[in-house]
Amino acid sequence: MPETIYNLSGKRVYVAGHRGMVGSAIVRRLASEGCEILTANRSEVDLTRQSEVESWMEKNRPDAVFLAAAKVGGILANDTYPADFLYDNLILEANIIHAAHKVGVEKLLFLGSSCIYPKFADQPIVEEALLTGPLEPTNEWYAIAKIAGIKLCQAYRKQHGNDFISAMPTNLYGPGDNFDLKSSHVMPALIRKAHEAKVGHLAEITIWGTGTPRREFLHVDDCADACVHLMKVYSGDTHNNVGSGEDITILELTQLICEIVGFEGKIGHDLSKPDGTPRKLMSIKKLQALGWSPKIELAEGVAHAYQSFLSDENA
Repeated sequence: MPETIYNLSGKRVYVAGHRGMVGSAIVRRLASEGCEILTANRSEVDLTRQSEVESWMEKNRPDAVFLAAAKVGGILANDTYPADFLYDNLILEANIIHAAHKVGVEKLLFLGSSCIYPKFADQPIVEEALLTGPLEPTNEWYAIAKIAGIKLCQAYRKQHGNDFISAMPTNLYGPGDNFDLKSSHVMPALIRKAHEAKVGHLAEITIWGTGTPRREFLHVDDCADACVHLMKVYSGDTHNNVGSGEDITILELTQLICEIVGFEGKIGHDLSKPDGTPRKLMSIKKLQALGWSPKIELAEGVAHAYQSFLSDENA
């Protein structure tokens, strides 16, 4: 096990984006680290306003920062609002990273996304694949903003010696996920579809395309655990992939979800809809070499996510 080079105990730790799925998971995970957790609502600080961010950071002086704040959405949202996804993400990450430098934050972890990688990268995708080919066109605006965040951390490290690092999570799911069919990702969308088919006594649910594309999924609590681990044991220029190291076809995922939800009907295919990239799996060898591996099995995690969906429905 690598030695701890940054101890969070007794530190003031700011989680930017604490109300989002990842940010709230990081807050849960930090509860056992003996640190003081700092958060700020939008009414307290607008992260797209440089003066507000700098004023808040100057006043609160965190020792460490988890930068989990981001404007996020699925393919439709990315394609419909490209300016919002590029501008909002660029500006908020630049504001926080620069303000962290100005007030002397000891350590910062920037959270990116697996969409930073080229559309046709070799599988499993290694960190070195970054900037080796064209991006997936439907979410390149978000990807470019996230790549800029990685490069900003590297630049502040190179020019100023700041201990700013980056983590790139794969497809995440779990408590706090977005289950809106118009804007959600594949996992929460399938959970909602299967649930509504069950309660509506439908004979069939329909998935896009053939169901053959393979995707990787990681429970958000595992992601949070990996981020805290990286904050404690890693200091380096290269970003780190955060994933499960395993993938599954969309059809297999749908079958698993139907089983957990209790929907016993058929699974149909809308072949007029695209399959997307055939496979997307990240290499997590670097993270495993740092002594971390995921703990939550997919079936256990999906059951947890479904319970979270039911709680939200009844809230």
